[in-house]
Amino acid sequence: MNKINLLIADDHIMFLQGIISLLEQESNIIIVDKAINGIEALKIIKRGTVNFIILDISMPEMDGIELSKILRKQYPNIKILIVSTHSNVMIVSRLIRIGVNGYLLKNAEKEELLKAINSIANGENYFAEDLEEKHLMNSLKIEKHASNLADLSSREKEILILIAHEYNTAEIAEKTFISLNTVNTHRRNLLSKLNAKNTAGLVKYAVENGLVD
Repeated sequence: MNKINLLIADDHIMFLQGIISLLEQESNIIIVDKAINGIEALKIIKRGTVNFIILDISMPEMDGIELSKILRKQYPNIKILIVSTHSNVMIVSRLIRIGVNGYLLKNAEKEELLKAINSIANGENYFAEDLEEKHLMNSLKIEKHASNLADLSSREKEILILIAHEYNTAEIAEKTFISLNTVNTHRRNLLSKLNAKNTAGLVKYAVENGLVD
């Protein structure tokens, strides 16, 4: 097995040190460095010695989501394993769309952490079983509603995106150069077509279908 040149990025020092103590005796893992935020991690990655990163989502200055986006664009060969306290399926789904290779919760056992690292190093993806199940259920829900998205006009999609970005009716009317009544008509049509009960339902739909970050 090829050597895993590992960077660990997490702003919780005790967790950072704990991961290091768990992995430093593994013969196939070299812990290159550690970082407490995405900016520090990028500086280390630019040295060219890292091929695998374990990172948290919630970090100051640059979080794990933003760092993952940058890595996928600028360093596509680096393997990314998220280890986080977050189990929200929307966050996991978003990171899967970005292209991370794995996702574990911080309460995982050492054996599962090693299994995830080695699976990813061998070219596979690894997601905690309960998270994978939730994601698959969410994917089925998105697939079920995909036809609804295809039924929307370009104007309706535009207004849906603006609603998801928290623009009110007057602001949408001004931005799209249409009347308040027309905006309200589009909003009613969106609620009907997407089987949403209210604005929160529209926002959730837009996020789940990748129309907004």
